[in-house]
Amino acid sequence: MPDILRDTIARNRAGRAAAIPSVCSAHADVLAASLRLAQRLDRPVVIEATSNQVNQEGGYTGMTPADFIGFVQGLAADTGTDRARIVFGGDHLGPQAWRRLPAEAAMARAHVMVADYVAAGFTKIHLDCSEGCAGEPAQLGDAVTVARSADLARSAARAGDAAALLYVVGTEVPPPGGARTDAHGFIPSTRPEAARATLDAHLAAFDGVGEIGGLVVQPGVEFTPMHVHHLPRDRDPGLAAAITHAPGICLEAHSTDYQHPDAYPHLARMGFAFQKVGPALTFAWRQALYALDGLRPVAGWGEAVVLPAMERLMQGDPGFWAGHYHGTPEDLRLMRHVGLADRIRYYWPRPEAQSAVRALLDDLSGRILPEPLLWQAFPEPVLALAEAIPGPRPAALLQAAVQAALLPYFFDEDGDA
Repeated sequence: MPDILRDTIARNRAGRAAAIPSVCSAHADVLAASLRLAQRLDRPVVIEATSNQVNQEGGYTGMTPADFIGFVQGLAADTGTDRARIVFGGDHLGPQAWRRLPAEAAMARAHVMVADYVAAGFTKIHLDCSEGCAGEPAQLGDAVTVARSADLARSAARAGDAAALLYVVGTEVPPPGGARTDAHGFIPSTRPEAARATLDAHLAAFDGVGEIGGLVVQPGVEFTPMHVHHLPRDRDPGLAAAITHAPGICLEAHSTDYQHPDAYPHLARMGFAFQKVGPALTFAWRQALYALDGLRPVAGWGEAVVLPAMERLMQGDPGFWAGHYHGTPEDLRLMRHVGLADRIRYYWPRPEAQSAVRALLDDLSGRILPEPLLWQAFPEPVLALAEAIPGPRPAALLQAAVQAALLPYFFDEDGDA
């Protein structure tokens, strides 16, 4: 394949609704489903890891950058996916994982991490130094953010083939307490003049250091634990004006999860050639898993297995959700299991969760699952997608649910899925 990212940017800048999805997840089933779908559609895909997920210390997944590349390449082999269609990206690479340390110590670790990402084979590098370290404000201004990002880019360039790297800069971190709406109920987008100032500062600092290909800005899409802020169909905040003077650069949107399907080509026409998705895919996988879990009592095969196990696990170790969810005990239970922030995704690697999932799938894989029973839990598009996925039907249904959530990102350049 050609240089996938630069080719996508060029088509977008030429006026086509061109975009590539960036799947940000370390969940094996989510990644396998994404790779299978990209292969079936003959489309490229970006697979991303975040600095908290994957770093030289293992992150919360226990994987180093090289481990993650090997993990995904193993899934590519298992799913028959052409490795040439996969681009590896690093997301929010900076001092975030160590921000409780003084800036000098946190940045020293960030330099090692970025170099490790590049040495492992990551080429789409999102550098984000916007969050303050110990003794600093929570969010830093462009002056400090840009200087630190450019320093990280120098470390990245020394670690591998500098010409192969494409940097993404900027961030769209919501304000403390979550995203806020304007007087019309919309999520305020980044102001074009602010986006241009951020880009210009980075371009000056990166001159002679590396190539910037993407600028992260807020187009007006967001989700809270229990609500999706959808992109208005008739709204364009004019953010493409921030990059008109910079050929070879596109806009990148984070938090695009859960949008209506027509939002993605609309974003592409607004200049967003890089579109990130993550929690919506693990949410879809969990939703399908709970649907399978709910078939047991319906069919008289026993009680649910997974949901009670996950409730015990999350109650016993609340660190990944407490502080993110707020409300009554009933509200908190609901958000733990079906919240759109999908904080439950941090618990799936735990042995207790793995054991419960395995018990459910082993039980259902040994049973006949009549179509009328499956109709109680799965829409027809998911059942149809599962037909093309090899293996036991329950496992195929999990991956099919992920594919159904990801499919709208693979629209054609005329805007059709």
